[in-house]
Amino acid sequence: MLRSRKYVLDLSDLQYKQVRLPWKMKLFHFLLWFAGSLAVAFLYGAFISNIFGSPKEKILTQQIENLKLQYTLIGRELDNSLESLNSFRLSDDKRYRPILHMENVPETYRKAGFGGVDRYSDLTGYQNSDMLIEYKSKIDEIKSMSTVQKESFKTIAERSVEWKREIDHFPGISPVNVKFRLGDGYKWRAIHPVLGTARMHNGQDFEVPYGTEVYATGDGTIVESGWNSGGFGNCIVIDHSYGYQTVYGHLSDIKVSKGQNVKRGDLIGISGSTGLSSGPHLHYQVEQFGKHENPVNFFNNDVNVDEYNDMIQAFESRTKLR
Repeated sequence: MLRSRKYVLDLSDLQYKQVRLPWKMKLFHFLLWFAGSLAVAFLYGAFISNIFGSPKEKILTQQIENLKLQYTLIGRELDNSLESLNSFRLSDDKRYRPILHMENVPETYRKAGFGGVDRYSDLTGYQNSDMLIEYKSKIDEIKSMSTVQKESFKTIAERSVEWKREIDHFPGISPVNVKFRLGDGYKWRAIHPVLGTARMHNGQDFEVPYGTEVYATGDGTIVESGWNSGGFGNCIVIDHSYGYQTVYGHLSDIKVSKGQNVKRGDLIGISGSTGLSSGPHLHYQVEQFGKHENPVNFFNNDVNVDEYNDMIQAFESRTKLR
C-alpha cells in the first residue's frame, strides 16, 4: 500500500509539486502521534480496569478473600480451644480436686504472665492490627491456660495414685462375714464379762462361732502377730499407714507373721476364745493416730451375705493376679 502523499499547485509554472516536510517537522508529528496513542491507551486501560479490573487484581482480590476466610476459621478454632480449656478447668475445680481433697489452683497463678499494656505494640499500625492483636492475645491465653492445666492434671494424677493407695489401705470392710451378729460395741461397760469390773470397751465384738475366718479390712503390714498380754490372747495388729491400725483379738489360729504385707480381704486368722474371753467371738478395734474409733463407722453393714462373699472373692482374685 502506497503511503499518502501531499501535493500543492505551483502557480509559477502551473504544476503540482510534492510537499516535502523538514525532518524536524516529521519528528514533531511522530512524537505528537505517539503521545496521543499513549494517552488513548492509558485512558482505555484505566476505564477497563475501573469497570472490570485487571486479571492480577482479580487474583489478588480472591487471595484476600481466601485469607479472610482462613482467619475466620482460625478465630473459631481458637474460640473452640478456649472453650475446651475452660471445660477442663471446670472438671479440675468441680470434680477431680474436690474428690481428692485438693485445693483449687489459685486464680492469680492461672493468670500469671498474661496481659500487659505494651505486649502487642509490635502489631500496631497495620490495616488489620485489631484482628492480629485479638488472635495473638487468644493464642497467648491458650498457651498460658494449657501450661497451667497440664501442671494441674499432673499433680492430680500423682495425687490420684496416692489417693487410690490410701483407699486400699483404709480399713473399710467387716473383718468377718456379715451374716454374723454384732456383739458389744464401742462403749463403757459397767461389768466386764471376765474381770467383773467397769471398763471401756474400745472395739466391736462379733458373735462368731469358733473357727470363723477373719479377714484383713485393708491393705497394710502386720506389726503384731502372736500372744497379747493385754487380754486379747492370740492377736493380730495391722498398720495400714495414714495413721490407721486395726486389732483382731481372741483368735484360735493366726495365719500371718510379723512384717508380712497383706491386702484387704486376705485371710489372716481364725476366731476363737483366747485371752480374757467368756466365749468364742472376735474383738475388732480401729485406731486412728493412736486414738480409738468406733469400728462400725468404718464398714458398711448393709451388704448382704452374697455381696460380702463376692467382695471377698474379688479381693482374693486381685491378690492372686498381683
